[in-house]
Amino acid sequence: MNFNFISIEGNIGSGKTSLSKQLSNVYESKIVLERFENNPFLNDFYKNKENDALALELFFLAERFQQLSDKRSSETLFSNQIISDYAFFKSLLFAQNNLSDEKYNLFARLYSIMSSTIRNPDLIIYLHADIDRLKSNIDHRDRYYERGLDLKYLKNIELKYFDYLKKQSHSKVLILDVTKIDFVNHLRSFNEIVHILNNLTFETNSEIIKKIL
Repeated sequence: MNFNFISIEGNIGSGKTSLSKQLSNVYESKIVLERFENNPFLNDFYKNKENDALALELFFLAERFQQLSDKRSSETLFSNQIISDYAFFKSLLFAQNNLSDEKYNLFARLYSIMSSTIRNPDLIIYLHADIDRLKSNIDHRDRYYERGLDLKYLKNIELKYFDYLKKQSHSKVLILDVTKIDFVNHLRSFNEIVHILNNLTFETNSEIIKKIL
């Protein structure tokens, strides 16, 4: 791949971390994985979405900022290929979905200050799966705090991602529809993704390439 900094994005349960690990092995890349389970507000938030939402999002914002702005990570971004299972803009999208207008405005001011110092990915790989497939994946991995996650919440997150990707122009975007494949357990499906990446070319930064697998 002719991309130095790649972010794998997608809705909850789309397979971001799994694909990041697989691709980092193939390309011998450095990897950055989100430390979401360190968030002490996560369990309470999923029990009651209005409870601790601001604290939840601020904690995630601080964690992601620390990871992506760490001196060693910053040097790696420019000297070696790196694959991350999230992009920094994820913080803004989830805050839009989870916070009241007043709290979101506060969050957005902090995000704007932090994001100005974070390098944008050269390539965003967005993993799309329909809501039923996402719910099936979430149920299968059975994280206790995700039990009972409703379909409307997943749909709202999906819409936030699509809107952002359509409007942004700082990163090239590849959308992979993985609704009908299992790239974790089926090597053929994973190899198809690798083939797409090895032959990926863009004419402009604002171009979005979509592939249904």
